[in-house]
Amino acid sequence: MRELRIRLLAGVFAVSGVLSWAGARLWNSIGTLPSVPLAAPIVLALIAVVLMATALSLRARLKAQRERVPEAKGVDPLMAARAVVFGQASALVAALVSGMYGGTGVLLLESLDIPARRDQAIYAGFSVVAGIAVIAAAIFLERVCKLPEDDDRNTGATSTA
Repeated sequence: MRELRIRLLAGVFAVSGVLSWAGARLWNSIGTLPSVPLAAPIVLALIAVVLMATALSLRARLKAQRERVPEAKGVDPLMAARAVVFGQASALVAALVSGMYGGTGVLLLESLDIPARRDQAIYAGFSVVAGIAVIAAAIFLERVCKLPEDDDRNTGATSTA
């Protein structure tokens, strides 16, 4: 399994942001602009919380397992691999969605004097922040599940615990 690349996530964010800005600008010239839903930052924040809770739980269980704590609940390698895949997929989608809302938010900055557009710009900004939180939580989860012997090999591929 390959590690998440920050450059890839930044590239997805940038490309989707530019395309979203251009699309929003074109759509705005026609008359109306699609709204940024209030649920967008909430859903992204919930995904970030789930990823972080999973990472913290796995980290505690792996630490107890390493220290051979009596009655420590072990970590199933398949479950850890699934968690990492979920984190990586979430990070890629969050980069795409955050870029999309970021591009729309940049366009909305031109008309902050209109209350509805100002609210949309705030929702877009919170969506970008929540998307970055998803990416950070996914990277943390990936680091938690990385096997110690993976640090010695520089193959670019990682295994999960």
